[in-house]
Amino acid sequence: MSRGMSRRDLLMAGGAAWLGAGAMGQLLAAPPLGTPKKVLFFIKSAGFPHSVVTRRGDRPSLAERVLTKAGKENGFEVVASKDGRMFEPDKIGEWDAFVFETTGDLTTEGQGEKSPPISPDGEKALYDAIRGGKGFLGMHCATDTFGHHGRRNKGAEDPYIQMIGGEFVSHGAQQEVEIDVVDPKFPGIAEGFGSSGKSFRLTDEWYALKNMPDDLHVILVQKTAGMKGNMYQRPDFPMTWARMHGKGRVFYTSMGHREDVWENPMYQGLLLGALGWATGRVEVDVQPNVRQVTPHYDQLHA
Repeated sequence: MSRGMSRRDLLMAGGAAWLGAGAMGQLLAAPPLGTPKKVLFFIKSAGFPHSVVTRRGDRPSLAERVLTKAGKENGFEVVASKDGRMFEPDKIGEWDAFVFETTGDLTTEGQGEKSPPISPDGEKALYDAIRGGKGFLGMHCATDTFGHHGRRNKGAEDPYIQMIGGEFVSHGAQQEVEIDVVDPKFPGIAEGFGSSGKSFRLTDEWYALKNMPDDLHVILVQKTAGMKGNMYQRPDFPMTWARMHGKGRVFYTSMGHREDVWENPMYQGLLLGALGWATGRVEVDVQPNVRQVTPHYDQLHA
């Protein structure tokens, strides 16, 4: 990246654009100047602490540096926190969207960083806020949050899993895999990853997922042929999706374990596009298509 060019410059530069010209124009033109959307980027690790959200002393983590800077340049005020008290009913109304790269049962302090937990009232307030029309983005380990963790152990019955649309099973070794593009109209996809029917290859830590409902709108598909690891010996399944949760807009992508993925302009563009959709700045059709594009997605073994 040229030191003289901001992310906004890059976004608007033709060949280097992270988002499609139409979607980017809508995203940047929609909010009146001086009225950024407020986004809570929650990076609490009650389970395994991923390096991209690990702070070194007073230095913010890589993920929060990336998202806060990109957000600031594109009309989003991103506040990164590990403090579960941010979800209390008297605070939750200030946020337009929530972004999670989290692990474990967030109602506990956790065994490592021991940051303040989300209270039962705060957790309920989160779901109520999303059903009421707030946006939600989850990246990578966001599906390894709540669900099967700790005393909850609710799996598909967990309200968080029902909201995000899937649950972590396990993962194998990091590897380069093939990903199919099935919805290039979703903001951030066409310019970064290709048109419908195209595929791209990327190295990351890939999650095997379960408990995915029939109402997912699949954006990117995990191609399992040739993947190493027993957990991937199954039919192709959704890797990135969008869905409605009440009036709220929910987005998830399995990408986001590695530092070089977070530093990738295409990944950053996808997150900006998803924020645009989740906060209502960009409209796109997210009708369920999971049975059409991944007909055997819920079969966990080939």
